[in-house]
Amino acid sequence: MEQDLLNQGVILMLAGMGTVFVFLTLLVAVVSLMSAAVKRLGAAVTVADATDEEVAAIAAAIAKHRQQ
Repeated sequence: MEQDLLNQGVILMLAGMGTVFVFLTLLVAVVSLMSAAVKRLGAAVTVADATDEEVAAIAAAIAKHRQQ
């Protein structure tokens, strides 16, 4: 009886650890894919594309936000 309960506990522990391992592996894969996508899409937008007026507006908005 006691050996049966111990076996069930070990099986439950391995199943839980396996589930967590698979989930974390998938999470790392998805985050890596998203990072690659952001790098690829982020390269399309650079600071050189911004006009002087846009840079001034952004700087003013940041200054106003920091004052609050």
